[in-house]
Amino acid sequence: MMQPILQSSCALATSRAEARFRIDAPIAGRRGARVVALDDGAATLVRRLARAPWNGARFFTLVAGGPDPGGPDMPLHTTTGRSTRLDVELAEADVAVMVATTGSSGTAASIIGRACAHRGIMTAGVVLGEHSLVADTVNALRPHAQVLLVSRDEEDVAEVLSAIRA
Repeated sequence: MMQPILQSSCALATSRAEARFRIDAPIAGRRGARVVALDDGAATLVRRLARAPWNGARFFTLVAGGPDPGGPDMPLHTTTGRSTRLDVELAEADVAVMVATTGSSGTAASIIGRACAHRGIMTAGVVLGEHSLVADTVNALRPHAQVLLVSRDEEDVAEVLSAIRA
């Protein structure tokens, strides 16, 4: 036996009085998502993700063998190879997503995490790999990411970015 649909249970069946409170504007995307690959394995994925259409997200890799990354002026590369600095990129950021695999140390995550905390920017970490192999990476990121996802599936990074409207 089918149960009747109540008027309030269907958005299309709202009364004229209720409809005036409906917001039909699309939800705005984030203006300042920054995605940083913390190791070579993550850099490959971040470069691939950067080619997709996003709502203003910017994608970066760490500078190998660059100057001492001891502060917020840590050098970064865009996925097209342009040089920039962490402090410049965080100036208009509202979220920083750190992507890592088994090859990440906590140094860059610590610098990014502290710089974001100082500016009130939300941090997230996505660690990719077999759970038994990424334990050290998870432990290195845990203190510096307000949200931490451990996954074996690279598509989860794109899903996280979509969910935060990067």
